Formats: sequence, C-alpha cells, structure tokens
Amino acid sequence: MIMKTIPSTPLILKRAGLGLLALCAAVLTGCGGGGGEGAGLTVGFAQAGAESAWRRAETASIKDEAGKRGVNLRFSDAQGKQENQIAAVRDFIAQGVDAIILAPIVETGWDDVLGEAKDAGIPVVLVDRGVDVGDDSIYATLIASDFVAEGKMAGEWLFKKSGGKARIIELEGTPGAAPAIDRKKGFDDVIGQHAGMEIIASQSGDFNIEKGKEVMEALLAKHAGEVTVVYAHNDDMALGAIQALEAAGKKPGEEVIVISIDGGKAALTALVEGKMNCVVECLPLLGPNAFDAVETIRAGGTLPKWQKVDDQLFDADNTDAAFAENRPY
Repeated sequence: MIMKTIPSTPLILKRAGLGLLALCAAVLTGCGGGGGEGAGLTVGFAQAGAESAWRRAETASIKDEAGKRGVNLRFSDAQGKQENQIAAVRDFIAQGVDAIILAPIVETGWDDVLGEAKDAGIPVVLVDRGVDVGDDSIYATLIASDFVAEGKMAGEWLFKKSGGKARIIELEGTPGAAPAIDRKKGFDDVIGQHAGMEIIASQSGDFNIEKGKEVMEALLAKHAGEVTVVYAHNDDMALGAIQALEAAGKKPGEEVIVISIDGGKAALTALVEGKMNCVVECLPLLGPNAFDAVETIRAGGTLPKWQKVDDQLFDADNTDAAFAENRPY
C-alpha cells in the first residue's frame, strides 16, 4: 500500500530570521567550520536545483546553519534532474555521512535509494517536499509547509476578493512535484465549490520565471479577452506572468488579479507596487529545523513524521514597502 509522506499530525515550527550566505558551487563541496553541537558531523544535502529565488534561499539557509554548527556539509545541486539527486544520495551513502538532508524534486521513485540509506544506518531528513513511498520508515521526518492549505488560502482569498466570479489561468509547478500537486488540489477544491469561478487554462511553468512568462504569453494568445485572474504555484512564475501581461498591454494587479505562493522579496515588492494582489507564504529558511532534526536523531530522540512550517497570507492590507524591503530572501 502506498503511503503519502504528509501525515495528519503537524508540529508548528518557529520562524528563524536568518541572514543568507552566498551560494557555494553547484557541485559536491564541503562547507563548515566553527564549533557547536554539530561539530564533527558530516551531512550530505541533496538539493533539487537553483531554479528560483526561494530554492536558492533554502540552500543558503542550510549552508549557513551548517557553518554555524561546525558541520561538514557535502552539497549537491541536482539541477532539476531526479537521476542526479538519486546519484548524489548514493554517493553520500558511499561516503558514510552521518545524515542526509533531501529536498526531493518529485514525490515518486525514492523507495530504493532511501531504503539503501536506511540499511546503511543513515537517517534521511526531508525538507520542503515529501515523497510517496511504500514504507515511511525509510526517512526520519519531513520539514515542510502544508501545500494543500496554501492552495486553499489562495482560493479562499480570491473568492472574497472577486465576489465569487473569476476566469482563472493557473500556472502549475513542476509535474510530479509535491507543491505542484498539492497547491493545485487545495486551490481547485475551493474554486470547484463556486459556479462563478472557473479555471479556463492550466499549464506547468516549471517553477521558473522564464517558463512562466513563456507559458503565460501562449495562454494569453488564446484567453486574453476573458482572463481575470492568474494563480501561480510560486513567485517566479507569477513574476514571469506579470511580464507577459504587461507586454500584452494589460495591467497586472488591476485588470488581472495576480496570486502567488512563496513570499519572497520580489513578489512582496510587486505586491506593494500594485502589480500583484495576494502572496501566500512558504518559508524556505529551513536550515535550523533540519539540523535540529539531525541532532535529535543522533541523540536517540524521536520526531513526528511531518513537522509543519507555519505560513501566512500577504495582501495590500498587511504588507508595506518596509516589510518587503526587509524580507531576508
């Protein structure tokens, strides 16, 4: 029986206000130094890629925290390819690291390699995305937001804003990725309850600003006269959509409502400027939580299967220029 990695009992995590370091090279490297509880540990971090500001902020958070704790961090950037990520995890296992932090690109295809990590006695901490596996004992914990809830927050905000009348273009994330699947589900569930709200087109923009712009341009060619809302599964696609809307002579934020998920500085700035209307937060600063989990496991402690990150919604009523400017990512 296939078991979803997002169980029903969450643990709300506290936010961490962290400064971000410059990124290390996108190859296996060692980062570390200093002292702390993690001193002497070697941890592998298999990152999905560097496709967005959100992803780069997550990488910086984990590298920064490793340095603070004196952890020897082995880093791999999969460049958006699952086969690269699986190879990196196997390489970490061969190196005999003390733990592995994994941000899985997609949900499926992890049973074998995570089973190998378990057999080697190496705990795996999942960050920001879950996996579908037959045995959830092959990973220690998942530290992530509730993506379904994020989609519902966006949908409920839109219902109130639009009065229940909307013609929506949905820009989906990478096919098979947990946030793409769940943010679509949460949003679509809300929209489906209201006859006056309709998704007129839905296509993947691969969580990428350039692809988001390209897809939006193509969809506008078909739906420019009817679209009233753009719902993007992440900030970068929403920002790309804004560029496409402006190029088509439309006013994003006025003629077309724009909704995003992530909550980075660029999106919040667009919100303050009136080009975006709603941004649902998804915090990427998971370094402290990830290494807390590693230390708990090493000390023989137990962890819930899902440690839920607490997010919020931003719109014109609760966001100003100073807040956007001070955003750490």
